[in-house]
Amino acid sequence: MSYADKTLTCRDCNNPFTFTEGEQEFFAQKGFTNEPSRCPACRAANKSRRGAVSGYRSSDYSSGSYSSDRPRREMFTATCTQCGQEAHVPFQPSGDKPVYCSSCFEQQRSYR
Repeated sequence: MSYADKTLTCRDCNNPFTFTEGEQEFFAQKGFTNEPSRCPACRAANKSRRGAVSGYRSSDYSSGSYSSDRPRREMFTATCTQCGQEAHVPFQPSGDKPVYCSSCFEQQRSYR
């Protein structure tokens, strides 16, 4: 299927924006059937208001490149159940399951 740049109107700011050939191809590959209704600036503002984290920037649709400016994952400090050392884990420990530091976790994984 061939695509051509389209000019759309943003539903939030009513400014025109271009839905490029590359973006259209990206949307088709992902199975998206609707055209974007917001311009890239309003789309980004809407995502930040919702607190959404996206690995792609609107400019990356056409290039397919991955964004490395994602926020770092929040880490929590806990005490390793096995060795007693400080462990940093990507979840809030609830206390009902064991928590392991990196090296003890690898040991536990190799036993399975």
